[in-house]
Amino acid sequence: MELLPFLYQVAVTALAGIIIVGFAYFLLRNHITDFLKIKIAAVPEKKSNELLSLQLQAHERLILFVERINPANLLVRLHQQGISISVLQSIVINEINAEYQHNITQQLYVSTVAWEVVRKLKEDTISMVANASKGLVEEASGLDFCKKVLQHLAHLEENPYQLTLDLIKKEIHQQR
Repeated sequence: MELLPFLYQVAVTALAGIIIVGFAYFLLRNHITDFLKIKIAAVPEKKSNELLSLQLQAHERLILFVERINPANLLVRLHQQGISISVLQSIVINEINAEYQHNITQQLYVSTVAWEVVRKLKEDTISMVANASKGLVEEASGLDFCKKVLQHLAHLEENPYQLTLDLIKKEIHQQR
């Protein structure tokens, strides 16, 4: 086999292949660019939808957190017959802190204002629970403690738990 005719055949075949690929590209380039534009445009939309989903889930979790630390719900859930005030206080404060720690990463998906309001509500709730036993007689029961906390809430002009829920809901509607 001679080398020159072989190289000639390779060159002709390569040139034919290049011409065919170039011609195919010329015919399909509009379709290829349209396809790539669609793919590129779809990626941010998909990320945007995923982020919106995470934000909505975070708001849902914060609503659940606020409801769970609301003394009206918390004390009913944790009170046991015959429990002492100090034990009930300890259980309530531990429960609030555990709920908060369980939801702490949600701050990534909500506004700084909403997160600060939720954090302050948690701190105020712990403070209220810690101070509620002051002024009660030594023989007071856990039920007396619960009544005092709920009476304190009833005397507030505005319910801080409802205000926090309203803020979270408002933020959800602003994201749409």
